[in-house]
Amino acid sequence: MKKDAHDERVEVILGDHAHSDFDEAVQVFCEYMKTHLSLPCEVTGIEDFDWEESYVFGPGRKREYEHLRKTQPSFRDRYTLLEISRKAVSEWMLFPGEDIAAHVRRLSDGKEFYLGLAELKATDKKSENHQLLDDYSVWFVDNR
Repeated sequence: MKKDAHDERVEVILGDHAHSDFDEAVQVFCEYMKTHLSLPCEVTGIEDFDWEESYVFGPGRKREYEHLRKTQPSFRDRYTLLEISRKAVSEWMLFPGEDIAAHVRRLSDGKEFYLGLAELKATDKKSENHQLLDDYSVWFVDNR
């Protein structure tokens, strides 16, 4: 099978750990990201967060959704990515304990959350951060 550009970039990141167990590979990704992500950077959700699904695709009421968005993180919000960690977990992460935790601050009100890094994308599509976050998200979902 021919490797695409994404596979080649991930192989460079993981190196000898490309065929390691999943948790070890996530740790290698985390260490790489800590040295190669330019922080802080602006991010947003790739798609609806777990708690939003019934409001975005289901029977949830719009008014209730708008009220909850004031205290809960939304994929529609923009955030400043402050730092990443393997140690933090939160109720807002789709895969707590598996994903890299992203410590973010919402731009609209300054509220801080820990979200799953695989659920985020950089808003500047031309930045190196955008490619790096995309490579991680695709790898994470494909290998989980």
